[in-house]
Amino acid sequence: MAALSDTPAARSSGARTTKLAVVGAGAVGSTLAFAALARGAARTIALHDVNRAKVEAEVLDLQHGLMFTPQAQVIGSDDVAVCADADVVVVTAGAKQKPGQTRIDLAEGTIGLMRDILPGLVEVAPDATYVLVTNPVDVVTYAALKISGLPRERMFGSGTVLDSSRLRVVLAERCGVAVGNVHAYIAGEHGDSEIALWSSASIGGVPLLDWEPLGGNPPLDAAVRTEVHHEVVDSAYRIISGKGATNYAVGLAATRIIEAVLNDEGRIMPVSSLLEDYHGISDVCLSVPSLVDRRGVTDNVLVPMSYDELAGLRASAESVRAVQRRFGF
Repeated sequence: MAALSDTPAARSSGARTTKLAVVGAGAVGSTLAFAALARGAARTIALHDVNRAKVEAEVLDLQHGLMFTPQAQVIGSDDVAVCADADVVVVTAGAKQKPGQTRIDLAEGTIGLMRDILPGLVEVAPDATYVLVTNPVDVVTYAALKISGLPRERMFGSGTVLDSSRLRVVLAERCGVAVGNVHAYIAGEHGDSEIALWSSASIGGVPLLDWEPLGGNPPLDAAVRTEVHHEVVDSAYRIISGKGATNYAVGLAATRIIEAVLNDEGRIMPVSSLLEDYHGISDVCLSVPSLVDRRGVTDNVLVPMSYDELAGLRASAESVRAVQRRFGF
């Protein structure tokens, strides 16, 4: 099936169409495709997986819901050509995380997979923005940049966008406010060494460190903040232990990143990109608040950090670098 941008109707009307390619039809990839379809993120959603029966079944299931979504088409194949001329390529394929296994344990298999699939993807979609949603995302993003040769702004990872959402949800529950009133970031590795940026966080415009509790809720003192941080870090392990994989929230988080690119939003998000002298940190992919638009990650925002936060970010950078070196990067 031809991409929508290649149809005679699209060419004659001059209408701008968008194509999203999702690589990997597993729990994350198929949920991401569903979220993107339901939100109307792109006019064409292409699903690619080496398992032909699986990808065809997922596509058919998604197509049967087209009456209930914004106008779109869904295509899929085990042939990488289905990703041709995509505006955004999201790579979800990777080794599956098992209970008790850290994200770093997944690195070897997933980096090997990147060596196999990226050359073909870049060949058919050379102008796309690439978003990696596979663990360990920071190490894999760094490796993928080296393997693909793409510029840093056009290949980045989903990073701590999901972790930051988890943080905001927990804080909102603790404070008795809507999630949308909480602004706070998780930075660093998407993993055990990630840090919460408390000094730049706010609730309803009030700096989080100055927040006065409402409705009898306890204050957000140092002990509570530590408890909240542990809850965020441990949440993925709890989900994996109970159901085998995380998929709903990460699908929504990735879709929000895709929308920021396709809609040229200029949105600040904590995605994982190659840092260049960010608070003195370079040559490592980490999550920090970054500007995301149609060009990809175009800048990193130098948010103020406390001494402890900066030390934590540097320690997180060294932790990720150590894994990079282990795999020859």
